[in-house]
Amino acid sequence: MSVPPPAHSESGLSIDVVYDESSLQGFDPKAKLGAPGEFPFTRGVYPTMYTGRPWTMRQYAGFGTAKESNERYHQLVKAGTGGLSVAFDLPTQMGYDSDEPIAHGEVGKVGVGIDSLDDMRTLFRGLPLGKVSTSMTINAPASALLLLYQLVAAEQGIMGHQLTGTIQNDVLKEYIARGTYIYPPKESLRLISDIFAYCRKEIPRWNTISISGYHMAEAGATPVQEIAFTLANAKEYVRAAIAAGLDVDDFAPRLSFFFVARTTLLEEVAKFRAARRIWARIMREEFGAKNPKSQMLRFHTQTAGVQLTAQQPEVNLVRVALQGLGAVLGGTQSLHTNSYDEAIALPTEKAARLALRTQQVIAYETDVTKTVDPFAGSYVIEAMTDDVEAATVELIQAVEDRGGAVAAIEQGFQKSEIERSAYQTALQIDHGERTVVGVNRFALDEEEPYEPLRVDPQIEIDQRERLAALRAERDNDAVGRALDELRAAASGRDNVLVPMREALRQRATVGEVSHALRDVWGVYVPRDSL
Repeated sequence: MSVPPPAHSESGLSIDVVYDESSLQGFDPKAKLGAPGEFPFTRGVYPTMYTGRPWTMRQYAGFGTAKESNERYHQLVKAGTGGLSVAFDLPTQMGYDSDEPIAHGEVGKVGVGIDSLDDMRTLFRGLPLGKVSTSMTINAPASALLLLYQLVAAEQGIMGHQLTGTIQNDVLKEYIARGTYIYPPKESLRLISDIFAYCRKEIPRWNTISISGYHMAEAGATPVQEIAFTLANAKEYVRAAIAAGLDVDDFAPRLSFFFVARTTLLEEVAKFRAARRIWARIMREEFGAKNPKSQMLRFHTQTAGVQLTAQQPEVNLVRVALQGLGAVLGGTQSLHTNSYDEAIALPTEKAARLALRTQQVIAYETDVTKTVDPFAGSYVIEAMTDDVEAATVELIQAVEDRGGAVAAIEQGFQKSEIERSAYQTALQIDHGERTVVGVNRFALDEEEPYEPLRVDPQIEIDQRERLAALRAERDNDAVGRALDELRAAASGRDNVLVPMREALRQRATVGEVSHALRDVWGVYVPRDSL
């Protein structure tokens, strides 16, 4: 009988054909697992997990105009989504207004364009902001978008302590994988620390950062690279906040994370469990966090957009269902399931509804929510969790040896490691060593026609006209004074969110407050552009 060739995980770790007692020699369940809801949180951050209620079902939406996006949000709330997740267009993500030359051709394309308080009012008109949890995928200008949200909520009579949600606010991964950074790393960390301090006082239930491995995974990071570089970035944020005078237990309970869920279900479950265990030990042993909530790694998951295919797009429904199941078995706190047509264009309404229905089937038609951590004690899962943990700890140390996340970013370490992994994956697909159904195996001779949702170029024209009207109507002297106050705070040590909030209240634009900070802090120029 021939012996099967050795298999390897996405991270390059060996996978045994059979696992048994010998696979877990020296395994200490008390030290490695604990009880659900207890240190080191391997089995989940809450004692009952989904047995009382399921995870938050988020749907990522936002396209074209604020009015169109608002209509989509109302549809999602009616369909049963428990949380909104806002996608912003590229100019907004980069801190530019829709009428700036650099924004031409990108307004409303990959998300909604938000330039001012007026746009934010339209985006959330008629939505119960005191009841719905809102996640905003925004990084460099996260402070401005959060403040606009707070101002709109206050106009609806909803105070800051009633608001729940998350801003991504994870700029370090932008230098590694995405590129929507504005300011240099040091100044970006200053802004993030100011957000931590502001929210502790003004919006105490808000998750002030969602430290993201998702975008690194989309750029080609392996599961081990994804959590290693994410946790290394998280350590840098914790250090920056402590250096700014904050106590670790004052801000750490509001830290959250954002990971991908791939189709390799077993390794993904192991990845999530390993990440919780590593973070709990980092917070307790390295930073002295005493509050158990400071030691918990709470995370949102999105299914893997990079694994979706334009060929035979309906097959993506199967991929997304498996990815979503892996996230649930791994203990996620909230989940976004991608629409099957996202590899082609913006999702249609039907596709977005099917994505939500996928989560609802997992939650209400399977039995995975009836018990906590269904895979605990599994030979394969516990062994793979240990393997992922060991490889992750080793890679985090490689970042630390280079001076920490920021220093390693400046040396190009994380970026080069991810690019190497992405190249290897591409080669494997090209050579047929890795199967992608419908692409390099089981392809069709002719694809069925598909009519995608497209963004009307008139949106940019209308947005420019609205900005012109805003600048003509507002008190520009008051705006100018408020922006000067913002520059003064940025030059000193005062929290910049206080004058920024006043500037936005006076109807300054997102681009104007971002430019005010650019005036003081400058912009980041990557090493390979010099």
